Amino acid sequence: MKQNEQPNLKDEDFWDTLKRYATKIGREIVENALALYYALQDPDTPVWAKSIIIGALLYFVSPLDAIPDTIPVVGFSDDAGVLIAALAAVAVHIKPEHKEQAAKRATEWFG
Repeated sequence: MKQNEQPNLKDEDFWDTLKRYATKIGREIVENALALYYALQDPDTPVWAKSIIIGALLYFVSPLDAIPDTIPVVGFSDDAGVLIAALAAVAVHIKPEHKEQAAKRATEWFG
């Protein structure tokens, strides 16, 4: 990978992982992941913030985790921690519309 090149987060990987594990990880983590995803899509989000978001979302979709996702109850705790840390780091760039889009999508899935 070149120095200025960012890792590629494939949309289908993100959506597949999120849909597959939504009920296991819960609404709050789903909304956090979605808010980050929508901020990533926003052209106003600065590159440094997008880099943090990409890293967190790549960790989330990766099958290689510090704590394997297949372990009941604790399997997604590392993913949640990474997403929360990323949210904290880029919070100023998470707009109300990102949160609204995330809540709307989560409501479609969770009711």
